[in-house]
Amino acid sequence: MKIRPFWVLVHRYAGLAMTAFLIVVGLTGSLLAFYEELDGLVSPHLYAEPAGRQTLPIPQLLDSAEHALGSRARVASLWLSPRHVDIGVSPNNDAQTGQPLALDFDQVILDPYTGAELGRRHWGSITEGINNLMPFIYKLHYNLALDDIGAWTLGITALVWTLDCFVGFYLTLPAKPLTARAAGPSFWRRWRPAWAVKWRGSPFRINYDLHRAGGLWVWIALLAFAWSSVYMNLGDTVYAKVMQTVSDFRQPWTDIPELPQPLQNPPVVIGEAFELADAAARKAGAEQGFAVLQPAAIWYNAGRGFYVYSARSDLDFQDKGGQLRVVIDAVSGAPKMLLLPSGQYNGNTITAWLAALHMANVFGMPYRIFVCLLGLTIVMLSVTGVVIWLKKCRPKTH
Repeated sequence: MKIRPFWVLVHRYAGLAMTAFLIVVGLTGSLLAFYEELDGLVSPHLYAEPAGRQTLPIPQLLDSAEHALGSRARVASLWLSPRHVDIGVSPNNDAQTGQPLALDFDQVILDPYTGAELGRRHWGSITEGINNLMPFIYKLHYNLALDDIGAWTLGITALVWTLDCFVGFYLTLPAKPLTARAAGPSFWRRWRPAWAVKWRGSPFRINYDLHRAGGLWVWIALLAFAWSSVYMNLGDTVYAKVMQTVSDFRQPWTDIPELPQPLQNPPVVIGEAFELADAAARKAGAEQGFAVLQPAAIWYNAGRGFYVYSARSDLDFQDKGGQLRVVIDAVSGAPKMLLLPSGQYNGNTITAWLAALHMANVFGMPYRIFVCLLGLTIVMLSVTGVVIWLKKCRPKTH
């Protein structure tokens, strides 16, 4: 069997297998490039106006969250942004049964300037109405709103997509001439038509050219989004193994082993963990020559018994948030890892860039518009690929 027809079949059927999933992630990704704006539009009561004010210190926001939750739940995570504070919630156990108490929410939103509660919701549950529209779209994009099964499905899709990027690129290259001709067209002249759309051609030719040329022009972006999708969904398995093989890559969820049983009520509470991590980050900055600009988040991993503190530093390159991280042992309070967004481990630097590119968190509004259009391009490539397959499946008429 000739090699090129084989790869045509691989590309065709890999594409068909991915079509529905890529259409979903393409459409939802286009919207997620403007997540905050759209969520603020449909849920304005969950967003505060900065009006030149300073956000409260995170320890004070944690106190406000714990006061709002009372005795039935505890703070599992805090994510600070200029217009809202997202508090992830875990239920406390019933004193009599030892089982987690039933809650009708898993997220509380606070005003970052006053600490007042703006609202609460079961994040991503579309049955609660339009307040959860954008979180639901996010869940569709990340795991098809099917939790672990959906995350694995899209992770495998992303892996196939990554490999298929190389197959698709190969198929755009001009085939070898049947006979060697010294004065024949150069490689670049023979490849040039693959980059263009023949708008005066037949509908099928236009469709074919859109599929081929469209994929070529954004090929680097497609590969970056495909591989970063593997990171998002298979970060502790496939992505970590590959990156640890080809680069220096460190992450707490791969370097720190799982506990025999999740540690649900650690000796070090989240407020203490924040203070310890913030002090460790600033001490490391003074010693290593970087500055901590703004704490951004803290969250707890019960399965491995650690907290992760995130802050923005002068080593960060993304538009918002922070990639500097300190990992704190939830039993001893000791710092276990310090991870910098750039300049420390090359695999981590690459990953930080991939995450920022995927989440439209660099280069400002022009890049966010590009990501929105790229999502629509992915849909176009998927649909045109199906049209090509349908054409090839039709019996030839004589």
